[in-house]
Amino acid sequence: MLRCSSFLLALLFVCRLHAAESADWIWSARYVVTMDPERRVIENGAVAIKGERILAVGAKAEIYRRYQARQRLDRPNALIAPGLINTHTHAAMSLFRGIADDMALQEWLEKFIFPAEGRNLDAEFVRWGTRLACLEMLLGGVTTYADMYYFEDVVAEATREAGMRGVLGQSVIGFPVADAKSPADALTRAEKFIARFHDDRLIVPALAPHSIYTVSDDVLRQVRALADRTGAPVLIHLSETKRENDDALAKRRMTPTVVLDSLGFFKGRTLAAHGVWLDNADLRILKARGVGIAHCPSSNMKLASGAAPVGKMLALGLAVGLGTDGPAGSNNDFNLFEEMDLAAKLQKVITLDPQALPATAALAMASIGGARALGMEKEIGSLETGKRADLITVRLDGPHAVPLYDAISQMVYALKASDVGDVMVNGKPVVRGGRVLTLDSKQVLAKAQEYRTKIQASLRAR
Repeated sequence: MLRCSSFLLALLFVCRLHAAESADWIWSARYVVTMDPERRVIENGAVAIKGERILAVGAKAEIYRRYQARQRLDRPNALIAPGLINTHTHAAMSLFRGIADDMALQEWLEKFIFPAEGRNLDAEFVRWGTRLACLEMLLGGVTTYADMYYFEDVVAEATREAGMRGVLGQSVIGFPVADAKSPADALTRAEKFIARFHDDRLIVPALAPHSIYTVSDDVLRQVRALADRTGAPVLIHLSETKRENDDALAKRRMTPTVVLDSLGFFKGRTLAAHGVWLDNADLRILKARGVGIAHCPSSNMKLASGAAPVGKMLALGLAVGLGTDGPAGSNNDFNLFEEMDLAAKLQKVITLDPQALPATAALAMASIGGARALGMEKEIGSLETGKRADLITVRLDGPHAVPLYDAISQMVYALKASDVGDVMVNGKPVVRGGRVLTLDSKQVLAKAQEYRTKIQASLRAR
């Protein structure tokens, strides 16, 4: 009788295994911060993953009952969150980190960055600079980023090598640069880039005209025409500084937003970076045209550009994400945890309202809001069934993380980029236990030191 009972129990167990749906992974943790429409936080939660997508999100016990996974990752002293989204940066400029600080934007560009790029920028510089940026972003929980730079096909290669997701904009600018002698050359290069990566699983090729003050109206129209023809998104700097706005008003009697709108520039998918000096009429135009905004609080503070009217943007229903900007003077790192914290606090101090931009709104900007700004909210930005499996774990066992009363508040105001432990992008683990699996960290850091020596020598030779 005992043998018969044991046999029946074993048979029942096997039947349950066969009844359970198969999954490639189950990740479980103390909390799952979903950032779904209800902004659910699931205590003792789990996420089931198959292939590139999320199968289910829910209570750990229920997920384990429903799914049989080939591999499991259990982090009882951590939370699981959507991969963070950096909506504006210039990744390869990581090799110029700290080259010139504490000065105005135009002085920084004209006296340091443009000369340094002229002496050092080539495809290999961009490759290693992008690797360094991806290394830092992955370790800080960033799974998707939007980039504006040169040799963007090389940026795409390095990004894909790292296993990251990128919306990568080939720069178009009105003077000769390292990868194009003219705007026409840049547009030709951009068209080839878009064709090459058109159906890539990780890379969204984009166009990146720098701004209205570095690109002519005719070229801006050509950019829009190419974007319309290829379906590529467009990334641009917009109203970053008071000088930009004042110059446009003095010369054209229009704000930069009105200038671009008059050119039909906003009629397709567009992401505008900064948006510091936008008036109410500008905001209404951007809302009507469905333009996404990349808010960059660290950069805007460091360059004394001002504080973007984020509260007004969100009240109007604009899609607003967070960006770090480039790490070469406008911001010296890719730390999106810092941007969440600063975004919330900056809005509080400029409005004198402690309830302005609460923690949930700040985290939304770094996740689902960033996805909306990029036009990718159906694929990424939250932990929901059917979405891409882009997720991170964040440790909760550090002294700055204890005690914990509210997981979202803790993530925005207390946790750090260095607390990120594991990262998955598109269903593939790319960071495990604080170690990047896709890049040779020692090699990347050594190469960055080599470039420092070269760049420093080139600046002395001026």
